[in-house]
Amino acid sequence: MNPDDKELFRREMEDVIPLRVSDHTFLRPKEPPTPGQLYRRSAAQRAVGRDANFLTTDFVEFVAREAVLSFRRQGIQHAVFRKLEQGAYGIEAALDLHLLSVEEARRAVFEFIRDCMKHDMRTVLINHGKGGREAGKPTYLKSYVARWLPQLDEVLAFHSAQRWHGGTGAVYVMLRKSERQKQITRQKLGLTSVKPK
Repeated sequence: MNPDDKELFRREMEDVIPLRVSDHTFLRPKEPPTPGQLYRRSAAQRAVGRDANFLTTDFVEFVAREAVLSFRRQGIQHAVFRKLEQGAYGIEAALDLHLLSVEEARRAVFEFIRDCMKHDMRTVLINHGKGGREAGKPTYLKSYVARWLPQLDEVLAFHSAQRWHGGTGAVYVMLRKSERQKQITRQKLGLTSVKPK
């Protein structure tokens, strides 16, 4: 800054009074959101809500063709999981993913689990196959199913099926009880006086 600019700046600032230092913070009162803002917030929440398919198609580590898939959430009793592993529970519904693309399988698995929950199903079978017949070829659907199922809160456990149900080309899936079924159980046990819908 040259001397003329400094003098000009000093003259312009002569009548300026510095602000007093205060430990008070003044916040502008928040205005209520507009109807448009409320709608956009609601739409954004619906987009990431329960009905949005959040299953990923990002990178997945491939599992071997003959690998046994096994998953159990904390709290699932060992004896219950063992019965699932042995195929001792009746299969209430089955989904066949053969000949589907990864994206088609992703949609099918998501919708299948949602439908099973709506119809109070507890044990289902997903036939994902083992991939191509050639050794060393990636097992796309099997690998993605192994990744997707733990992402779904409704899935309590899964295990590769017994030979007669597809062996390592399929999985038994145990689903949690629906709210309706929980209510029925509570009523049977005398824990509530409200009748289920």
